[in-house]
Amino acid sequence: MQAIILAAGMGKRLGELTSHNTKCMVKVNGETLIERMLRQLDRLHLKRIVIVIGYEGKKLADFIGSIELDTYIEFVTNPIYEKTNNIYSLYLARDFLKEDDTLLLESDLIFEDAVLERLVKDPYPCLALVAHFESWMDGTAVTIDGSHNITGFIDKSHFSYKEIASYYKTVNIYKFSKDFLESHYVPFLEAYCKALGNNEYYEQVLRIISLIDKSALKALPLTSGEHWYEIDDIQDLDIAESIFSKDSISKISARYGGYWRYPGILDFCYLVNPYFPSRRMLDEIQNNFCNLISDYPSGRKVNNLLAARNFNISKSFISVGNGAAELIRCLIEKILTGKTGFVLPTFEEYPNRKEKENTVTFIPDNKDFSYTADNLKEYFKDKGISSLVIVNPDNPSGNFISRNDILELCRWAAGENIRLVIDESFVDFSDDFTNNTLLDNEILLRNPNLIVIKSISKSFGVAGLRLGIIASADESVIDTVNEDLPIWNINSFAEFFMQIFKKHEQAYAEACRRLAEERRRFKECLDSFGFLRVIPSQANYFLCEILQESGLTSRQIVHDLFRYNILIKDCSGKKGFDGRSYVRIAIRDTEDNNRLIGTLKTLYEK
Repeated sequence: MQAIILAAGMGKRLGELTSHNTKCMVKVNGETLIERMLRQLDRLHLKRIVIVIGYEGKKLADFIGSIELDTYIEFVTNPIYEKTNNIYSLYLARDFLKEDDTLLLESDLIFEDAVLERLVKDPYPCLALVAHFESWMDGTAVTIDGSHNITGFIDKSHFSYKEIASYYKTVNIYKFSKDFLESHYVPFLEAYCKALGNNEYYEQVLRIISLIDKSALKALPLTSGEHWYEIDDIQDLDIAESIFSKDSISKISARYGGYWRYPGILDFCYLVNPYFPSRRMLDEIQNNFCNLISDYPSGRKVNNLLAARNFNISKSFISVGNGAAELIRCLIEKILTGKTGFVLPTFEEYPNRKEKENTVTFIPDNKDFSYTADNLKEYFKDKGISSLVIVNPDNPSGNFISRNDILELCRWAAGENIRLVIDESFVDFSDDFTNNTLLDNEILLRNPNLIVIKSISKSFGVAGLRLGIIASADESVIDTVNEDLPIWNINSFAEFFMQIFKKHEQAYAEACRRLAEERRRFKECLDSFGFLRVIPSQANYFLCEILQESGLTSRQIVHDLFRYNILIKDCSGKKGFDGRSYVRIAIRDTEDNNRLIGTLKTLYEK
């Protein structure tokens, strides 16, 4: 068996990275694509590797010559690479195609060793590696039948997003038998180039063959755990570096979202409601998609009014943000002057925004990181703080202070001339949640020193809409926020969500009750593992201590689960933990939670 690599293209979409180098010379985590691919092929003990070069061909050939390989390398030059597409590069290597079974690869790919090994070991002689088509993908798609026969090649003119569930993306790695190449592919390749020219792609020949002989070429679908990526631009390069890093978890987590580009990952880090929005609400938003994407949203005044209606508080008491993070920035930088108290560990967006010299922190002296209103009063009474920030339920501990105790803390704070900030982003997950919120006109009016922040993303399950609110009866606070924000700080989809929410309020309440029920069940499952100590929570996540006597660490568990495409939060590096072994596990729906439980059993049943 031999391999042919197509490496003549210019890779213009990579910009300056390919201004003096061909695309396969781009480095991923310090190693060029071509060097990685050649070393993978070299381990297969092939007869030879043929590389079709063009743009910066001499530089590429010289570099390949410097790599120590056991496999013989031969070059074919495409002298008109700038005027042709890859069909012509393959046409130039057609004589090699007829000499042996062949692996055909494009040079802008990165993949795990197992991907190539499975292709070579499969007994079927002619295979195309394919992967389920995802929204971020581009290029040739195929359809396959139950026997993995390729039933059609879908070009861009016939591509339909309504049919995307049935599509597979070609990985651009093929295995062809010598007989197939001699009898089918090369004759059609020569005829196609002669009749239709050289500015096409070699898949067009495969498309024609599939119309004539559907059993000639089969698909070999990759599993979600078999990683590969095609690098066409700088974003592709960035994603490839995160997937193929030795510390993929850190690189992926540092993206803070956008995980649809990693469709195999089951995310137990980000904290959203798995039961809302309802299907009915999503259908209503989808039905209005065209209008929403083309029209401007209303200005800030209208959106504040919508939020006031939804939470039944005065319009002068509330302001809407592009996520709670936008409001937290304004709150910390423009409203909370002087020393501010925080409880650690917590949501670090708050203390990270404050100057260190004006930060006073309280770390509960217990393994559950639990605390009461009395603990806070006792600790902060002589610290000279002018404001105190509490996340309730807290993140990541899940610690919860009842509304009556929060109101007593608020009265104490008023007597000490302290402004109290309560972030109740997770309060709707608490038991008896309808009686726990502070978003109430009477409460706000009686406590003008109180500021309430709420992330809509989390409990309402719409993280992509970026919505949050801030509320206070101190209208100078709301005026400061409104003056700091642009007139259009949220998009039309977020506005529409607020516009229609009242119609779906009952479904939301039911979703929160379902979450509380699943939390009780999920905790019982997690409690069954002897290496975990699950801390009670009133939020949609659990903080879990990894018991020292188990010999496991939080880092080990996080990395072990990631091998099964499950992502959980390692808290050991978070402020307040001092390196102690804790993880945070979000609560998803029953099916996803059971998958996590099953994987933990597979990993650590002993």
